[in-house]
Amino acid sequence: MTSDPETIVVADANVLINLMHVSRLDVCADLPGFRFMVPDHVSREIRRPEQQSQLDDALERGDLHACSIDHLEDISLFAELIERLGRGEAACLVLAKRHGWTIASDEKGRFRREASKRVGSHRLIGTPDLYVLAIQAELLTVEAADSDKAILERKRFKMRFSSFREKLDEASSRLPREGAR
Repeated sequence: MTSDPETIVVADANVLINLMHVSRLDVCADLPGFRFMVPDHVSREIRRPEQQSQLDDALERGDLHACSIDHLEDISLFAELIERLGRGEAACLVLAKRHGWTIASDEKGRFRREASKRVGSHRLIGTPDLYVLAIQAELLTVEAADSDKAILERKRFKMRFSSFREKLDEASSRLPREGAR
């Protein structure tokens, strides 16, 4: 995911809203090697005026980039997917499939199964993964991430670990060790 010069990530509303809850949309702009796209279907799912304002500001600044489904065959796939998924999730999946992008979504169940089948689970990240990347890039400390985690949990977004330190240890254990072949 990070070996590409630029990883393009199509963001679902749930990840954007989580970042808005803790005033961290700037992480999307500051994360080195990443560019975040927001489908118009996702933008329409952001309904609270203060969140819509944050999203509009981020799009205007160029922190996030607007995109839409514009290929005929993608419109057909979108129509098929919205019978089983929400419009934002379907748009993210269609665009990720078309362009080879990564999807940022915290959806589970049906969406995760469908996305894994169509684009591969290696191209799915969620809010906790973005935090790990931000900590690794030294944009956030573990303490700041854990503070945001507590706020998000009060907003009903539960993470199944007690500290981002655990997630960092987990991430570093998956990396190849120096000198190992």
